[in-house]
Amino acid sequence: MRIFKTNQWRSALLAVAMASAATAMAQERMHVYMNDWSARWNFPITTDSIDHVTVSSDEKELLFHLHGDVVVPFAIDLIDSVTVENEPAVETKDAYKVFQLYVTTNDGQDVTSREEYAPCHISLNGQGSFSNFSATGGIRGRGNSSWSWYDKKPYRIKLDEKHKILGLDKAKSWVLLANYRDVTDLMNTYVFETGQWLGLPFTNHTRYVELYLNGEYRGVYQLTEQIQQGKNRVNVSDERGILLSLDVDDGPGESPYANDNFYSKVYRMPAAVKFPKDEFATANTVDSVRTEFAKLEQAIKNKDYAQVEQLLDIPSFIKYLQLQEFVYNVELSAPRSIYLHKDGDGKWVMGPLWDFDGAYDFDWNNMYTGHTFFSNYKETVMGTNPLKRNGNYNYVPQFFTDLFGCREFVEQYKAQWASVSDSIVTRNWEVMEKYIQNLNRGPMTRESKRWPLSGKEFRTEMEKMHQWLIDRCKYMTNLIENIPMPEDDPVVDEQLCGTISTDVTMQWSSGYDQNDMIHVDKAQVLELMGIEESAFSEPNVTIVPLMTDGSEGSNGTNGVFGGWFDGEGNPGAYAQGHVYIEVFSDLWNWSCGLYKENCYDDAHTVTMQYQYPVAGVMKKVNVEVHFTITSGWWW
Repeated sequence: MRIFKTNQWRSALLAVAMASAATAMAQERMHVYMNDWSARWNFPITTDSIDHVTVSSDEKELLFHLHGDVVVPFAIDLIDSVTVENEPAVETKDAYKVFQLYVTTNDGQDVTSREEYAPCHISLNGQGSFSNFSATGGIRGRGNSSWSWYDKKPYRIKLDEKHKILGLDKAKSWVLLANYRDVTDLMNTYVFETGQWLGLPFTNHTRYVELYLNGEYRGVYQLTEQIQQGKNRVNVSDERGILLSLDVDDGPGESPYANDNFYSKVYRMPAAVKFPKDEFATANTVDSVRTEFAKLEQAIKNKDYAQVEQLLDIPSFIKYLQLQEFVYNVELSAPRSIYLHKDGDGKWVMGPLWDFDGAYDFDWNNMYTGHTFFSNYKETVMGTNPLKRNGNYNYVPQFFTDLFGCREFVEQYKAQWASVSDSIVTRNWEVMEKYIQNLNRGPMTRESKRWPLSGKEFRTEMEKMHQWLIDRCKYMTNLIENIPMPEDDPVVDEQLCGTISTDVTMQWSSGYDQNDMIHVDKAQVLELMGIEESAFSEPNVTIVPLMTDGSEGSNGTNGVFGGWFDGEGNPGAYAQGHVYIEVFSDLWNWSCGLYKENCYDDAHTVTMQYQYPVAGVMKKVNVEVHFTITSGWWW
């Protein structure tokens, strides 16, 4: 190993270093050790990628000129030493360290695009735990709210060649999560570690790095795998594999010009086909995936448990839902970042898990600037009775909740949580402590200096997170134990008992703020169903929006029941909605309103349906609502 220390004869030293770089063996690496942010930084570059080394005209930077016209600069005043050495023979494989990542774009410009990769050079210090790594590739921005709202940006890196990074399996694409609103930097990591422990397939891993971008310190990042189909990622076959994302941002509403998305046939969820695509896709790929997914949706909608078991890996579904609810990930309700995959004739499997910095009771009232979590451990996404969706997000898609109407599913759900509740926090927080020890040895101090957050400190927030998880686990145990069991008498038949019609006038100018409500005569509904008031139980009532062909639609509103209806009277997504009905705690008086930007019509007819099980028969009563819309303007 040759070591060159910086001193008052700096120019002569650097000239020697340059000559050494030019004559070094290919298996060696040039290491630039720097003193910065109260730490000693090591940035390795493979010597066979170095074309030549120069000093800038102002003698302030040591410039490594790599093949392909890439220039990697280092501030000379901060250089401690330059060494040339062989790779270490032994890797300790300590994945809990905080590693050092140096990315230099070819033109030295900042990364400002989420669409175009900027060519770059990447240098990664494995800290003796893993092999050092340097290579060429590209870097671009990524994310939706995290890219748009926050100064600390997340990135995606794509190597020119597949390679292992920090012990993770070979691939080209990698993600750098900024975790800016998560002061602990542990929220995704805790879920990833727990998901691996639960055995959810293709769960991501965590490697923490401190990032320098074009010589500027950017803070602590979570390096992890890109969710994509591949041998070392979501390993479904090229020929018949499917990777599907349920996501508002990628769906037709927010991405209307994309050619890979759809609204699902049964529950009208926004979905995007992540695989197959590009060279694997065919003209009818999206329709084929939509049709295939609809088989599962319909089986769940019908509560045909035997059929669901044929189509869905139910253990993965249960573990996935429980982990989402456990960390109170409200994005289940949108939905956002929900993945499923399927291989050939195999079952649908939930995962991979993704995006949890909006969980843990994040304060969405200050979502653009806030970093407040952990206030309340008793809130729920699906509710204490998920079948009724009586949680804080009662518009969560019924795809996730309808199986709570199947006794066998509820029994499995309760048994699964009982099997992990004693250790889901203790075991996985022990893993967190390994990360915390290394993050506390300088990285989080440097992070807080680079990205100061008023009133927030890593150690305090980490302790809050730990206590919140402990309290949440106790609460979840009680909640799951008390989820109502479905009736022993399953519904095997249905009966349409009649139709009620009602007229409602809405003022176009009032939009969402209508004065009138829809009033339904409870006595008339019970009479049509043939049910005595004394035998009637409101918790057993379901109210669903109907398509114009009489089939069931899904609730896209904030109400416990309800629906957004398009111009044809079919329930669907808010973005295409003309009028809506929302039902909250009062089952007989419904709120209503209209979307002024969409609704210019003077009339709409929509249908809601009461459903009530009696002795194995689902009794149904339709309510036709005839909306007349007036201008509402008075002069």
